[in-house]
Amino acid sequence: MNQPSGTTPVIAVVIPCYRVGSRVLDVIRDIGPEVGWIFVVDDACPEHSGKRVRAECGDPRVQVLEHGENQGVGGATVSGYRAALATEAQIVVKLDGDGQMAPALIPNLVRSIRQGRADYVKGNRFYRIGDVSGMPAVRLIGNAGLSFLTKLSSGYWQLFDPTNGFTAIQRDVLAEMNLDKLARRYFFESDMLYNLNQLRAVVGEMPMPAVYADEPSSLRPMRVIGHFFRGNLRNFLRRVVYTYFVRSFSLATIELLLSLPLILFGLCYGLAHWAHAMHSGMPAASGVVMAAALPLIIGTQLLLSWLNYDVSNQPTQPVHPMLAGRADGS
Repeated sequence: MNQPSGTTPVIAVVIPCYRVGSRVLDVIRDIGPEVGWIFVVDDACPEHSGKRVRAECGDPRVQVLEHGENQGVGGATVSGYRAALATEAQIVVKLDGDGQMAPALIPNLVRSIRQGRADYVKGNRFYRIGDVSGMPAVRLIGNAGLSFLTKLSSGYWQLFDPTNGFTAIQRDVLAEMNLDKLARRYFFESDMLYNLNQLRAVVGEMPMPAVYADEPSSLRPMRVIGHFFRGNLRNFLRRVVYTYFVRSFSLATIELLLSLPLILFGLCYGLAHWAHAMHSGMPAASGVVMAAALPLIIGTQLLLSWLNYDVSNQPTQPVHPMLAGRADGS
């Protein structure tokens, strides 16, 4: 579904470029008339993608931004976001320049935002079983691990494929975000989801095929999972504090407060008496076993109850109608 004839395009596309070579020219060529602005961000690309686009691309929608030093995919995208906010675009799409994402899917990607049903939409390569048949096993395992960590840190428990860089965001939501605090490298997409949750933004997904041809990918899930673990752990702790102790204080907060001390007490008390029993050769009394097991059971139940609340607490009401106009200072 392309832009209706006679209407003004409201979509800007940001294309971060690093080691993409001439593939970015094919990506630009396939972007339809529904897009009014295309920002190509040369992130100190050793293949000089920006110069190649200037020399070989005659599309008047294209503007090339260049970084003197490599800032990572997040840094390049943020530069493109700032440029897009200076236009009249109402939706900003982030599209990689390596050809793994089909520009023809842009109308599908932005549809939920244009219909007022979402604030942010991302691609999901795992939605259809057939779409992952050609995906390398290491990517399947790595993305599964990264997806779980991002669910925990962002609060968007229904989402998958967090490193997918095919995204669209509504202008007012983008303007509300503190772009200076977003992660600059591979953690960028996961960090975006955490920050969107703090705005209570509705995030949707669009099924898309996974494309793996001859294009290289600089992301190695199994190599960066340690970095992602630290980043997601930090965001999880920040989200819990902000959501359950600053923004609100509810029954779920009390469940969380009680569950952790009970579980810790049950484990420590039980382990201490188990070690004593092993050392003395005398079995622990039934009362000691119950004193250890009961707090552990109650604490686990409270923690599961809190987790159930957290899963159901995913935002459902888009926030961009309430933010409309704030990007322009009105």
